[in-house]
Amino acid sequence: MTLADVDVLQGLLYAHDRANANTAALHEASSTLDAVVELLVAEGVLDPDKLASARAEAAPKRERQFYERGMAVAMQDFRESKYTFEGGTEIDCERRLPLCGAACCKLPVALSKEDVEEGVLRWELGRPYLLLHDADHHCHHLDRESRRCGAYGVRPIPCRAYDCRHDDRIWLDFEAGIVNPAIHDPGWPERG
Repeated sequence: MTLADVDVLQGLLYAHDRANANTAALHEASSTLDAVVELLVAEGVLDPDKLASARAEAAPKRERQFYERGMAVAMQDFRESKYTFEGGTEIDCERRLPLCGAACCKLPVALSKEDVEEGVLRWELGRPYLLLHDADHHCHHLDRESRRCGAYGVRPIPCRAYDCRHDDRIWLDFEAGIVNPAIHDPGWPERG
């Protein structure tokens, strides 16, 4: 084992120790919160339907804050290999690229354990295990000249399965070829 391997191992042990400590603290806090909610519902102080609605509204904002602060690890958990995955839709990307500019390649994509273990797809060190995006906000693996995926054969399941036809973040009208103008905003999709 080299010195670099030892350093990586020590870093991983530290990170996992912190993760376990954080998980224990989160478990205690969430158990207490669950108990308080159950008591408030039982006493008629809290309406469970209103709580569910408020939670659904607050969750995306909290998730975004966690990622922005580097407090979350994004990893997909698929029950099959990307190489046996048979989902997805055939879309004539070649014809649509002049319209959308490969906007889908700006969307955040969490990798799977299989992707990470392969070691081919690059991910963001500050936002584990999100597919790496470059300064132009496009996926690191997008060939900028051809606008084609430079890692197509090893692309993750979300890229294989993605269907942009009904994604109003990208298309106002897919059939008519009308893109959402927000895709041209430099901060899109975070601010779009």
